[in-house]
Amino acid sequence: MTTIGLPVALGIIMFGLGLSLTPSDFARVAKHPRAVIIALVCQLLLLPALCFGLVLLFRLPPVLAVGMMLLAASPGGTTANLYSHLFRGDVALNISLTAINSVISVLTLPFLVNLSLAYFYPDAGRLGIDIVEALKVFAIVLVPVVIGMLVRRAREGFADRMDKPVRIASMVILAVVIVGAVVSNLRLFAENIGALAGITVLFCVLSLSIGFALPRLLRVSRPQAVASSFEIGIHNATLAIVIAQTMLNDIEMSLPGAVYGVLMFFIAAAFGLVLTRVGQRASLSTTEP
Repeated sequence: MTTIGLPVALGIIMFGLGLSLTPSDFARVAKHPRAVIIALVCQLLLLPALCFGLVLLFRLPPVLAVGMMLLAASPGGTTANLYSHLFRGDVALNISLTAINSVISVLTLPFLVNLSLAYFYPDAGRLGIDIVEALKVFAIVLVPVVIGMLVRRAREGFADRMDKPVRIASMVILAVVIVGAVVSNLRLFAENIGALAGITVLFCVLSLSIGFALPRLLRVSRPQAVASSFEIGIHNATLAIVIAQTMLNDIEMSLPGAVYGVLMFFIAAAFGLVLTRVGQRASLSTTEP
């Protein structure tokens, strides 16, 4: 499951993302530069800094600390698009951000992981992610996306018909990967769930909140702020698990991604309901005489 199943599962998820992308999704950035730049600053700078502070605050063991930083470095997951759709976000912006973050993460993720290893394991002699492993990140993240885009370009009707089934399959695969990671390492999971539940919940809540509040403070429209919130708050837990188990060969390091992957569905849904309720109250107050 680790050497073959996990990369294949991630490849299917990223292929599904590619089926929904066109070159115009990247070009759309020029139309909404403010929203995109703010979201990228949150994703690439604020979230790693936030996660680092939480890791120090919770005093995680080094291996779990690196696992959390790996999760923070992972781009937004395809599930963000679904939540954005459910809670009236700008899904087109979500798609563009997911595409851009996936490309950028090929460079930023290995850099942040190696930096975290150097800080938390200064004398452990860990190699981290070298150029070969970075190329593997490129292969499992971008190659399936490109293939999916090429399929869409050649058979747009097929890609449209497959959009919903692939989305559902991606969520099922994500759930299977997380459950598999938990079940196959049940003892480790049970030993670390107490240490990880609090920090993963807080990290997810703060990520969602920052992703919404900062764009709104900087006068980004509400639908775009909702899209930014879910893009920033919902990470690609599968990617974090795959890199930890197959590239860094450390099962324990994948546990933050597994715990986060279980809890994020409920946290994101609750956050979306709160946003909806607050938005409804705000609209009622503006219409009252």
